[in-house]
Amino acid sequence: MTFTRVISAVLISFLSVFASATVMTDDDAEREVRRQAARMLIVGFRGDTIGEDVRHYVADLGVGGVILFDSDLTSGGGHGTRNIRSPRQLKSLCDGLKRLAGSDLLIAVDEEGGKVSRLKHVYGFPSTVSAEYMGERNDSAFTTAKSYAVAGTLRDAGININFAPSVDVNVNPACPVIGRLGRSFSSDPLVVADNAAWSIMAHHRRGIMTAIKHFPGHGSSRSDSHFGMTDVTDTWTESELIPFRRLIDAGLADVVMTAHIYNANLDSLYPATLSHNVIDGILRNQLNFDGVVMTDDMYMEAIVNHYTLSEAVIRAINAGCDMLILGNNSPSGYFPGRPDEVIDIIVNAVLTGEISRERLDESARRIDDLFARIRKLAAADE
Repeated sequence: MTFTRVISAVLISFLSVFASATVMTDDDAEREVRRQAARMLIVGFRGDTIGEDVRHYVADLGVGGVILFDSDLTSGGGHGTRNIRSPRQLKSLCDGLKRLAGSDLLIAVDEEGGKVSRLKHVYGFPSTVSAEYMGERNDSAFTTAKSYAVAGTLRDAGININFAPSVDVNVNPACPVIGRLGRSFSSDPLVVADNAAWSIMAHHRRGIMTAIKHFPGHGSSRSDSHFGMTDVTDTWTESELIPFRRLIDAGLADVVMTAHIYNANLDSLYPATLSHNVIDGILRNQLNFDGVVMTDDMYMEAIVNHYTLSEAVIRAINAGCDMLILGNNSPSGYFPGRPDEVIDIIVNAVLTGEISRERLDESARRIDDLFARIRKLAAADE
């Protein structure tokens, strides 16, 4: 073989190896984007034991968390038809989920107390009181004791984050989703902030994280965003930000959950969950919150009736949301392939530039920080 042929062969071999390495690097990058996308999801599933769907979500996809319900609305079922049937059964389910994950996994529930309780007395769990009842007492020892008891129940079950307390100000006592259900501590934002702080600190003492909601405030609404677009343009005031601001300033806001409410004074086009003005502008820049922002359930009709799945997912992430709740528990039906679909939407949006890689990395950092805080709390649990 001539010298020229030797050089040509070496060069061709080098270029082939280089091209293969480039392809592998691209594949690795896409796998990392897919991993990050999966960690952004908190998903619901059917069944009170480990079934095929949740096994796939946790073990195969690597979702960031699961959300538990007691009633399966997709089938019109009543109490005990979804994930929660008894203390023993729930503990077994949560233990199984942790084994499946093998690492970080949010196991979440909405356990506000009173009418919004998934761990009901009828299933064998301790009775609870509402936020409204605690706010009327407005006593630090009472709110702390009641919240400490709830957090203990969650800890014993294996749940590590409570989607509570609601820090909505009770502006409209007739609000069908807040005031009428006793979910607000008070019409006084300072009373709301104080009782929420006592409740959060009690949860932390039991090793449980919390999520304050519903940003920027749902308490003045006249309708329920579960069932359609909720417009608070004429009823919302900046005083509804006070509890959020005080809890963030005190370092007590583990997670902030958004509201699917529309306020033309804050954003003339989009509801809060999808609004860059509200999430990045107010929550991030005005209130200086740099933790995980989580959407309310993306299956609620305020979202699904007005936006395609792809549009809602991409807009929520670009607005500044870090984790998306896909409860998959609405009367519209159960869609077991939805988490896979959403992951594909996020990955494709990153590949096409609709979502920047920096935006995804930013959420990944916040999610990692959240899990680090959970591990620290669990280690310090009394």
